[in-house]
Amino acid sequence: MIDLYYWPTPNGKKVSIMLEECGLDYQTIPVNIGRGDQFKPDFLKISPNNRMPAIVDHEIPMSLFESGAILEYLAEKTGRFVPDDLCGRYEVMQWLYWQVGGLGPMAGQLSHFVNYAPKTYPYALERYRCEYDRLLGVMDRRLADARYVAGNYSIADMACFPWVAAYKRFEIDLDQFKNLRRWFDDIKERPAVRRGMEVGSAWSKPGEIDDQARKVMFGQTAESTAAAAKASCD
Repeated sequence: MIDLYYWPTPNGKKVSIMLEECGLDYQTIPVNIGRGDQFKPDFLKISPNNRMPAIVDHEIPMSLFESGAILEYLAEKTGRFVPDDLCGRYEVMQWLYWQVGGLGPMAGQLSHFVNYAPKTYPYALERYRCEYDRLLGVMDRRLADARYVAGNYSIADMACFPWVAAYKRFEIDLDQFKNLRRWFDDIKERPAVRRGMEVGSAWSKPGEIDDQARKVMFGQTAESTAAAAKASCD
């Protein structure tokens, strides 16, 4: 059994998709990031960066944080969704790291200024919307030569999909990217992807945030996160 510490964000959905694709037994443990669950001592033992997702694999036993590392681990554990040969493996890894270092962070910043910033910041919106658009263009060009991001369906596709699925929130016309649109429509019909995307869907809605959640989620420093962790022990 695997414990999935989770909240329904794109990074969380990467892992729920992979667990569904692999058919692994898991239970979902909510980490309500708007209420500070990520600062609780028990969770910090698993995820010292106070971010979800994280997993505990009781078969080993071991715990892991960071979505990219979790995807790699699950692929190695099951022998699925990463090729065995060296070239194929690194074809997948380069696109996985591209998502972790580029698509996810840029889309995350765009999401912040679209959905959560207390006022409109035109420069920030333009900056991150353009970068998100550029990265979708990179995917589109890649997918002109391959059905999936790394050739065969892999953890690279699972990592990218939830961040592409948010395109409507970012006012992007996905139809301008014909290869990406084909890829997106293909993947969204996979039963395991549908199940993974639905995990925790009733817990929160994108953009819904109150003042308490805003205070907890944004503007944290080393001092404030240490204080939050200490307070949760008291």
